[in-house]
Amino acid sequence: MMKCLIIDDEPLARSIVAEYLQRYPEIEVADECGNGFEGVKAIAQHQPDLIFLDVQMPKINGFEMLELVDQAPDVIFTTAFDEYALKAFEANAVDYLLKPFSQARFDAAMKKWLEKRSVQTTESKTAELSEVPAKQPEEQQRIVVKVANDIRIIPVKDVLYLEAYDDYVKVHTPDGLFLKKKTMSYYERVLDPAQFVRVHRSYIIPLAQLTRIETLEKDSHLALLKNGVRVPLSRSGYSRLRSVLSI
Repeated sequence: MMKCLIIDDEPLARSIVAEYLQRYPEIEVADECGNGFEGVKAIAQHQPDLIFLDVQMPKINGFEMLELVDQAPDVIFTTAFDEYALKAFEANAVDYLLKPFSQARFDAAMKKWLEKRSVQTTESKTAELSEVPAKQPEEQQRIVVKVANDIRIIPVKDVLYLEAYDDYVKVHTPDGLFLKKKTMSYYERVLDPAQFVRVHRSYIIPLAQLTRIETLEKDSHLALLKNGVRVPLSRSGYSRLRSVLSI
């Protein structure tokens, strides 16, 4: 028996998916979730083979929820907004159902999943889904991290700086250090370039935290932040910072 989850903040939308799934007796609906927090817990508990996932939900959206999942199951997105379809497919989602969708359209998505299931691997899906560039406005204003069994939302205004750390990014805040399984390139694309500048291959700083630029040698510079941390500037990073500051 294969297991699935339905994650959507609209009860009617969940009931429609559950109704359409009645044609598939080999698939059990292990749980229904009304938001991303519930979804993360249900995925850990049930280890489903497939999830039906809405994009826009309260608290955290569907893409943010996937970032918090250690091993991502197959995903069929179900949403009323078509603007995220391209990124969903780039992330190797099985399909993207635009509400309202019919039983026939649902069946087409299920056929695609059943055909692909035997050749997909959890590891590749996890990496691809977690690197989906953020496209919703709120994602430029917060970073969602998992701390033990808790989920924490960090406003970007509280970020002191970002630092590369192997396969993770260290998010430095006044409340301490948090690890996020992302890349520096991801945050370089996602964060507002008018507020955050990648000044080194290993560092991104918010302009609001910059107090001055120090010259060490002719072509060597440091950025001094408000908390006293000195961040090295690469040549390209120094040039990029000067350009943003118009100096």
